[in-house]
Amino acid sequence: MTFVQLIDCRTSRFDEMDRLMDTWVERTRGKRTATHAVVAKDRSDDSHFIEIVEFPSYEEAMRNSNLPETGKVFQELVALCDEMPTFTDLDVVRDEQLYARTARLFFDTIGARGELPPLDGLIAEDYHDHDPANPQDTMGMDAMRRAIEEWRGGFDYAFTLEDQIAQGDRVCNRWTWRGAHKGDFMGIPATGRTVTMTGTTVFRCREDGKIVEAWWQYDRLGLMDQLGALDALEQ
Repeated sequence: MTFVQLIDCRTSRFDEMDRLMDTWVERTRGKRTATHAVVAKDRSDDSHFIEIVEFPSYEEAMRNSNLPETGKVFQELVALCDEMPTFTDLDVVRDEQLYARTARLFFDTIGARGELPPLDGLIAEDYHDHDPANPQDTMGMDAMRRAIEEWRGGFDYAFTLEDQIAQGDRVCNRWTWRGAHKGDFMGIPATGRTVTMTGTTVFRCREDGKIVEAWWQYDRLGLMDQLGALDALEQ
């Protein structure tokens, strides 16, 4: 179970404390078990800071605390504080990256059977889509709906997300697409074949969680081969 420790402190010497944290990172390189750390300042009190440190588990956090380097840095940290820091130990019971959730919901939505559901809760009106298979970028929600409808007209399909990596306002998604060719697609009549395709999509999200930009890379040539579109070229 993921474990989070909150370190609450007051200091008028934050710049020195910030440099001390850099020193701790260097001293514990290859030894520390912390996976993520955030330092936040109280908007109503410039001397009030909270550090949020994430560990894979409580046991890993204790192993990190027992490092000699951690003990030494803690003593130096206390000397920089106006009063003794306080610690709050938390077991994480829910951890959801909201931008990653939006990405998952987007893929589920465009692969849903029946009429394409509204996309206004997922993508912005000024959405910008980069697809190397298109001569021009797709601009706007309405244009993106038309592009999706072209795929939905040709295939009954679904995405399987293999990996997701979220950082800042970007979510990278590695996916596998599987579809049944039921209708005309790029001039190719329905073949009834079941086809697969792999690809990667990077989404950029804005503060309200909506997707504003996307970059697609996928094996379109492999898809065309599965549909028999390359047979004539090989003869």
